[in-house]
Amino acid sequence: MTRQLDYHSIQQIFTRFQAHEPEPKGELDHVNAYTLLVAVALSAQATDAGVNKATRTLFQIADTPAKMLSLGEPGLTEHIKTIGLFRQKAKNVIRLSEILVRDYGGQVPTSRAALQSLPGVGRKTANVVLNMWFHYPAQAVDTHIFRLGNRTGICPGKDVLAVERAIEDNIPVEFQQHAHHWMILHGRYVCKARKPACANCLIRDLCPYEEKNL
Repeated sequence: MTRQLDYHSIQQIFTRFQAHEPEPKGELDHVNAYTLLVAVALSAQATDAGVNKATRTLFQIADTPAKMLSLGEPGLTEHIKTIGLFRQKAKNVIRLSEILVRDYGGQVPTSRAALQSLPGVGRKTANVVLNMWFHYPAQAVDTHIFRLGNRTGICPGKDVLAVERAIEDNIPVEFQQHAHHWMILHGRYVCKARKPACANCLIRDLCPYEEKNL
């Protein structure tokens, strides 16, 4: 695990990220909090592009929990059958839709604990919804962030929860809202797992990664 970067280096890194992409966006298509929740839940072990392809017509006819229940599990399954683990995901989406209608008036709750109590919704999914829709500076740590945080020393940690806490502790507050988006995009397209594009990296002079691919 790479050593923890100092405050000033981290500040410079996020200043560059912000200058390069002032308003980073998630890549999952959605129209409201509910469709965002469903899209993120469907994205586990799947690509965003694959989820977007499957939900393009789904969200036109089922953009609320009530409409999803009217579609039913067989109808939902037909829409998402190109996504990995689609049968279990369909069961989870129908169950969470039932709970939202029954317990929350059809609305997506704004508490992490309430979100995590829903079937198929883990901490990462809850944090994505809190951040992207409710604009709470929650940090959703995926494989890209875990890799980037440890390679660069921005937010090193032995597990995703440790990395999440390191983001909150180490990154200046003015960057917290978009921090996980900047890191996801950088990890996905530049600091890739097998062959990082270090020659095209805008923070390469600040990164202590010893195996740079130049």
